[in-house]
Amino acid sequence: MPFIALLLAAAAVAVDQILKLLVVRNLMPVGIITLIPHFLSLQYLENRGAAFGILQNRQWAIALITGIICVFIVVAMFRYQERTKLFMTVCTLILGGGVGNILDRLLRGYVVDYIHFHFFPFIFNFADICVVVGVALLIISLFLPSHEPKTEENHA
Repeated sequence: MPFIALLLAAAAVAVDQILKLLVVRNLMPVGIITLIPHFLSLQYLENRGAAFGILQNRQWAIALITGIICVFIVVAMFRYQERTKLFMTVCTLILGGGVGNILDRLLRGYVVDYIHFHFFPFIFNFADICVVVGVALLIISLFLPSHEPKTEENHA
């Protein structure tokens, strides 16, 4: 199951990078495209910080911290004995989103953000969505009783 999760994380990275490439090629020249007036737009932004604009211009520090977290997640995916589907989903989402944004930081020097809900003050991207959903599932799982059976690998 960890190998499937790694493939899915790689797929998330690929989707993220393809979307960012499309944004750079098509949205950067125009800056903003309104999809739903007063609700949703695509807006090109070069984010040189972390989530919610913190740690501005600290790309290497952010990439290092994110990289350490990603390594920890990969190790946990293979070593943790209670590998439920929820656990693997959380790992896949956080890993895929983390690696997608690390690639931006290392290759561009910033993260390309482009999704803007007008009721929310921040602009974000697909990788951010993966990380946020993964962390939200992790937090929710902490409050739920574990009734899910372990994966087949854990019974061996």
